[in-house]
Amino acid sequence: MDQPKFSIIVCCWNSSDYISDCITSITSQFYEGFEIVFVDGGSEDGTLEKIDAVTCKKVVLNNIRGGISKAMNAGVSVASGEIIAHLHADDYFANSSVLSRVARAFEDNAGTKWLYGRFYNLRDGVLAPPSYPVRKYSVPTLMRRNIIPHCATFIMRDVFIQMGGFSDKYRLAMDYDLWLRLSRCYVPVQMDEYLGVFRRHGESSTTKFALQSFNEDFLTRFKNSPPYLWPEFALRYVYRRFREVR
Repeated sequence: MDQPKFSIIVCCWNSSDYISDCITSITSQFYEGFEIVFVDGGSEDGTLEKIDAVTCKKVVLNNIRGGISKAMNAGVSVASGEIIAHLHADDYFANSSVLSRVARAFEDNAGTKWLYGRFYNLRDGVLAPPSYPVRKYSVPTLMRRNIIPHCATFIMRDVFIQMGGFSDKYRLAMDYDLWLRLSRCYVPVQMDEYLGVFRRHGESSTTKFALQSFNEDFLTRFKNSPPYLWPEFALRYVYRRFREVR
């Protein structure tokens, strides 16, 4: 692939407090072949004014309602890049070399349809890697836990469309569901580099709706796994649900 083009899809809704970091992390990339697709759910807090100020190539979809899956899929529908990435407005790229390194990884691994890297957590102004160890990709490992960070994942647009995009049956686990479906057909490249930053704060969906996120993760495991794994998942669910409730 010769100089692939990226479409970075940024979904937002009243995201004025955080979206500037997201935008800057994209526009400061050393790689020039990208566009930003903003999908806004009807912001009224100054988010749209910050989007209007963006001077690089962009597409803006306004008043997209119906949930985050619909918004992310809508962004892909108007994207013109061969490779897509989704950043929520409160997340951002880890450094200015992300797109260059991802482009090189696609070029060095012919036939690659998707890839992902590592990510940092940002909590209370402190940037740090996750406390748990990085696990090597395999389908069985992915079936047991979501090891693929949303903010550090890149997918060929035609494959995203082939897979049917994100399912609107999930409010929070739509990314995990897509990774499981993708894993049936394509093996991702796992990069040992930090590509994204996931901001953890009280209003983020994974924090605010932690129990629902937990339940949806297990639901998509059951849906996408063979029956012989169901007893193990049921035991894991009971144990981890007890810990979450505590």
